[in-house]
Order: sequence, then C-alpha cells, then structure tokens
Amino acid sequence: MKTIGLIGGMSWESSAVYYNLINKKVKKKLGGFHSCKNIMTTVDFAEIEKLQHEDRWEDLDEMMADCAKQLEIAGADFVILCTNTMHLCTHAILSRISIPFLHIAEATGMEIESLGLKKVALLGTKFTMEKDFYKKYIFDIFGIEVIIPNEFERGQVHNIIYGKLVQGIIDTESREIYQKIIKNLENNGAEGVILGCTEIPLLISNSDVDIPVFDTTTIHAHKAVEWALEE
Repeated sequence: MKTIGLIGGMSWESSAVYYNLINKKVKKKLGGFHSCKNIMTTVDFAEIEKLQHEDRWEDLDEMMADCAKQLEIAGADFVILCTNTMHLCTHAILSRISIPFLHIAEATGMEIESLGLKKVALLGTKFTMEKDFYKKYIFDIFGIEVIIPNEFERGQVHNIIYGKLVQGIIDTESREIYQKIIKNLENNGAEGVILGCTEIPLLISNSDVDIPVFDTTTIHAHKAVEWALEE
C-alpha cells in the first residue's frame, strides 16, 4: 500500500471527512484490521482565508508548495489537496515535488464522464466558480461543459461557505438557498452538479436535488485509495 500525503486544514471539518472516507474505503476493500497509510499536514485556515480575500495567491502558492514538499520529505508516495479552491495552486505544487499529485478535478471529471453527462453545474467558492482552473480543466480533458450560477447566486453560495459551512453550521435556510440555485442551473441545462467545495457535501446530498450530485470530497478520497492500492 502506498502512503497518501494529505494537505488539510481548509477547513479541518472537511479534512476530517477525508480521513474518515479514506480509511473506511481501505477497510471495505481489504477487510480485517486494515487502515490507510497516510501523512497529513494541516494549515491554519484563518491565514488561508485572509490571503484568499486579499488576492495574495503568490503567498498561497508558496504555502501549498511548502506543504506538499513536507509530505514528500516525510515519505508520502503521492499528494492530495483536501480542498477545491486551493487547486489554484496546482502549478506551484507540481513545481516543488517529484511525486504524483492527484488533482480533484481529474477525479471528478472521470466520475462525470462515466455517466455520459455533457453539461454540469459547478458550486463552490467565488474563486472556484469564477476562475478557469476548474471549469477549463474539466472541459479541456473531458469535453464536459461547466456552467455556474449568476452573480447574485454566486455571492450566496460563497457567503454560506465562509459564513456557515467552514464554521460547522449546517441549517435548513442554507440548504433551501442551495436547492433553489441548483434548480435554476438545472433549468439552464445542467445534467448534474459538482459540489466544488469540500464543505458543501455537509449541506447537500443526492436526496436534496433532482439531478446527480458529484461530491468532490468523496470522489477525491476514493480515487486516492485506488491510487494507494494500485500495484
């Protein structure tokens, strides 16, 4: 079994979900007393959030690259980043390490492709929805069109993530707002919806909407297990 290197803390709630999912998947596949070999380094999310909203992405690049290098030095066989938004730092991470990096959009795109969908919606932070690093990645590699909510709705999605979900606050009002936004996206042709923030699956699941939900946290964690168990 390979050792997974995890960059966590963005937020710690979703990182805990990653750890749980990865170990449960290994247990299911191997049985017995098996658990996953992994190393996690975590950041202080308050520092990350501040730099994000100050648009200081060069500083964030350096932090993420340093984290990835720490994991490589500690003995990780490959690295995953337990967050969607910070995949904006992928280039910096790849420039610093010599071990593989499993991109969350790659794992997600493979899952969408397996269902034959051609147009999906994306929910996440404003950074994830408005910048091209996620939408372009999925379109360029898989040919799948990715649409996003309108400007007002993007603000709602973003504010709920930072105002509630990363604080561990899960409430009915937030769920209903997300459900309405997803319905609007469905009416605009979305055949499925990417939950492109690792906190959103804490709020929305398949039972809450009428189109397939792509829980990026679960998809990414399970793909990491596949990599870890490959010969």
